Amino acid sequence: MSGHSKFANIKHKKEKNDAKKGKIFTVIGREIVIAVKEGGADPANNSKLRDVIAKAKANNMPNDTIERGIKKAAGDASADSYVSVTYEGYGPGGIAVIVEALTDNKNRTAGNIRSAFTKGNGSIGAQGCVSFMFDKKGQIIIEKEECPMEADDLMMLALDAGAEDFQEEEESYQVLTAPEDFSVVREALEKEGIPMLEAEVAMLPQTYVELTDEKSVKDFQKTLDLLEDDDDVQYVWHNWSE
Repeated sequence: MSGHSKFANIKHKKEKNDAKKGKIFTVIGREIVIAVKEGGADPANNSKLRDVIAKAKANNMPNDTIERGIKKAAGDASADSYVSVTYEGYGPGGIAVIVEALTDNKNRTAGNIRSAFTKGNGSIGAQGCVSFMFDKKGQIIIEKEECPMEADDLMMLALDAGAEDFQEEEESYQVLTAPEDFSVVREALEKEGIPMLEAEVAMLPQTYVELTDEKSVKDFQKTLDLLEDDDDVQYVWHNWSE
C-alpha cells in the first residue's frame, strides 16, 4: 500500500502474487488458522473468517483449499502455534515501514526481518516509532470497469452500511471504514454483487516520502522483495511514494 495510485499499485502487487501463488496462499492459510482459532470454524458466526475467505476468493484460492484449511485449523491442536508479531523501522530516506507477521518461531522471523532491513540500508526501530504516521482503516478497492453500479449509488450503499469515506480515482473507487465496521461494510457490498479488487484492514500513511536517488530506490526495493519472499510476513505497510 504505497504511492498515490492505489489501483495501479494493487494491480502490480496482484500480478506479482500471480507469479507466486504459493506465497499468497501460505499467507492466507495462516490467516485462516488464526481466524478459526479465535472465532470458530463456522463462517456464519465468525466475521473475521468471512473476511479471510473473501480475501482468499479474491486471490483465486480454490474453494477446496479454503475448506481444507478451515477443517485443518479446527481439528489440529498445534495449528494455534502461530503468533502475531509486528515490527517497525525505517528504510532509506526516512521511509516509515510496518511489517506484520504470523510465525511459529519468533527468533527466525526477527532475524529474517532485521536482515531485510539491513540489506536495504534501513533499520529496525522500537515499537511505536513509526505507527503514529499511519491510520488503521478498513479499505476496499473496487475496479471501475468491473463495478455494475454507478458511482453515486455505490457511494450511498457504502455510506449507508457504515463507511467513513468514499473516494473516486481514475480507474477505481476506494471505500474507507473504521476497523470495527469493515466486515459489515464489506458484506453489504458483497451482497449487492460488487466485485472487490482488494478488501482488508490496512495501515494507511498520513503522508508520503519520495526517494530521489536511484540507490535509495534500489535499496528499498531490495528490502521489500526480501520481506515479500518471507513466508512469515503477512503485510508490509510503508509510506514510499513510488
